Parts: sequence; C-alpha cells; structure tokens
Amino acid sequence: MIEKDHLIAPMSLATQASPKKLSLDDFLSQPETETASEYTNGQVFQKPMPKSRHSRLQLKLAQTISNILEAQELGAAFPELRCTFSSRSIVPDIAILRWENIAFDESGAPLDDVTVAPDWMIEIVSSGQSANRVAGNVLYAMEYGCEVGWLVDPDDKSVLVFQSGRSPCLFEGETPLPVLSKLLEMELSVSTILSRLPMKKQSSEG
Repeated sequence: MIEKDHLIAPMSLATQASPKKLSLDDFLSQPETETASEYTNGQVFQKPMPKSRHSRLQLKLAQTISNILEAQELGAAFPELRCTFSSRSIVPDIAILRWENIAFDESGAPLDDVTVAPDWMIEIVSSGQSANRVAGNVLYAMEYGCEVGWLVDPDDKSVLVFQSGRSPCLFEGETPLPVLSKLLEMELSVSTILSRLPMKKQSSEG
C-alpha cells in the first residue's frame, strides 16, 4: 500500500465539454446518449466507449460484489447507474448502494431514478479518459455520503482508493482493498480483480 498525497496526472482527454452551459434540469430532460453523458459544473462530458477489457472487468466485478451483497440484503452493485445529487449527475462504471439506500416499488424492483451519491463507486480507467476528472467525481460524491471510491487501472495493475477523511492510497498485488464498512468479510485485492480478465485457459507446453 503506497500513500498518495496528490491525484494522478491526467491522461489525454478525448471527451469534449459542450460549448453551452446547461442547467441540471435541462440536462436531465435531454435524451440519454450512447455512451452516457455526465453533468459536472454546468458542463456535459460524454464517457468514452468501453473496450473489451473494460467491459469484462466491469461485468465480472459488478457480479461478484452484487452476488455477495444481495444474498444478505446488504446492498447491490449497478453498472452504469445514473446518480443525480446536489449539482451533478454522474454515471459510475459501478455504483454500489447499501440496501437501505435503494428505493423499491411495490413489486420489490428498484426504482429507476437515484438521487443519492453511491455508497461505494468504482471507476475503471479507459483509454482517452481523464483520470483526474473521474477522480473529481469520486471526491465530489464523498462530500455527499460516498464512503469508498476505487479508480481501477488495468494497465498499471493498481487501484487508487479514496476514503473519507484519508489521503488517497495506491493498492497493488494481494493487499486487501478497502470496502464498505460492515462488509469486511468481502476480501478483494488487485490481483483478485484482475484475475477476472482472462477468458481462455493458457495451454501448458511440453
């Protein structure tokens, strides 16, 4: 575990800010884009299209977390869930909500609109994406109740972890990653996360 006192340097920014500032209500009234757009500080930024490794890691990680949480009615993981709170509307790669923060309808299905910050949010760094802008969303969410944020970098084989009241920390290898409080039985490490990427078994030679 390596202490990080500063945010990581920005990657090349492929997303473009819209030239005209919109209100949050105006933004939310517009049709959803493909890929999702986020509203930050009066500007709109469209997320880059995920590639194969990003998509697979997002799927497997969301499944792993949600299977554990839902079985005990502790929470659930939602890929690409729009969360609108305060003056921002963001779409984390994976948003994890505690059970008590999920609104349900009469049939037990979750309601569509989420107006709270995720309790735990996970972002996977993609090519052409500003890592600092993503980190900014994590930090903003933490001002409104988010407990834990992960910034996963598959190329660097590391996870930058944000926790309320603490400096960001870089995790590598087998060191257990921080998760939501009261979920300490869930042990995930960078090595465990990245082990979800391979799809084809390596053939032994000789």
